[in-house]
Amino acid sequence: MDKTSNVWQSETIGRGQSKVERNNTQHKYRNLRIRRCNFDDDDDVLFEEKNNVGIITLNRPKALNALNLSMVKKLYPKLIHWQNVDRKDLVIIQGAGGKSFCAGGDVVTITRNGPAKGAEIGRTFFHHEYSLDHLIGHYKVPYVALLDGYTMGGGVGISVHGKYRVATEKTTFAMPETTIGLFPDVGGSFFLPRLSHKSLGLYLALTSYQLKGKDVAKCGIATHYIPSQSLPDIVSKLIETPKCVEDILKSNSESLESYKFSLSSNIDTIANAFSAPTVEQIVSRLEQKNDEFSNKTLTTLKKMSPISMKITQKQLKLGAGKSLTECLQMDYRLACSAVEAKSSADFYEGVRALLIDKDKSPKWNPPTLEQVTSYMVDQCFELGPNQDLQFNH
Repeated sequence: MDKTSNVWQSETIGRGQSKVERNNTQHKYRNLRIRRCNFDDDDDVLFEEKNNVGIITLNRPKALNALNLSMVKKLYPKLIHWQNVDRKDLVIIQGAGGKSFCAGGDVVTITRNGPAKGAEIGRTFFHHEYSLDHLIGHYKVPYVALLDGYTMGGGVGISVHGKYRVATEKTTFAMPETTIGLFPDVGGSFFLPRLSHKSLGLYLALTSYQLKGKDVAKCGIATHYIPSQSLPDIVSKLIETPKCVEDILKSNSESLESYKFSLSSNIDTIANAFSAPTVEQIVSRLEQKNDEFSNKTLTTLKKMSPISMKITQKQLKLGAGKSLTECLQMDYRLACSAVEAKSSADFYEGVRALLIDKDKSPKWNPPTLEQVTSYMVDQCFELGPNQDLQFNH
């Protein structure tokens, strides 16, 4: 959990040093947001075209390539153009800096001024972000994401739904949203229940556990595993013969058939505990197991937002039977409920504690699982005003 926190904090520091924020601290936040929406950072995403291959580089290395509205608003129309007008043979997306593919989304901008302003900002950001995720999930051009470094939250959304996802020894995957009072969004309700091991997705979602390197491919989040030092050569081959993407990735990937998943010794405990019908019963089963892994997991769960955990458990259960489109629409309703503080303001409190004040002592409300009622959870799933997300690509 500490490593995840440090990544989120690094992302915040990068945003905190932006020129817009330094020069406009005396202005109202609305003016700051408008300037950002007008694409202040011209080079936060770089686009290249070679041999009918589109190459995207997320270019905020000091912020670990964290995804903001400016980037999303550049990515979406370019991908549409490459698909429908230029008709590219292949699209490759990567992160600049050598440390991170994309470490998450810009949650600080949404939350820093509370629900009164955060609701509108959040609805706008998540609408654009989830529309981008949906486009990638239904993209007609072969799409290769190079997950060479941190791949978390929003970074997962712009990669995991694409056809090809390449992990390396530098890959660190996590969905850390329950740490900040949110839920595994960006289609997490779609891909997490479909991982290779029973209940692994819910375990990852509730604990924010980090998977690294070969584990990311072994459980199905990545489709291929290739050493980081080989990526420049792989990219060159893909550009040279883009229509051979399948053969190039397959012939250069390491076989993981004999690789032992790092959680394999605890996978039965995960399957038993996290298949329980309620979060309280998950806790109870871990307490009954009472071994080192279970006790460590319990310690982690006690740090998470109680209402976030209950929302997440229901979200993934429903998502197992939904399409990606339906999952993203459900995620949008949940995201709107979070930014509107419909049942709880834990999203604002979690971001404050981990990323703004950095005291790492969130005051969750409700503070316990027992105090989170079914009504509080259920109303977050209901369709409210301005919460209907439709896709038009």
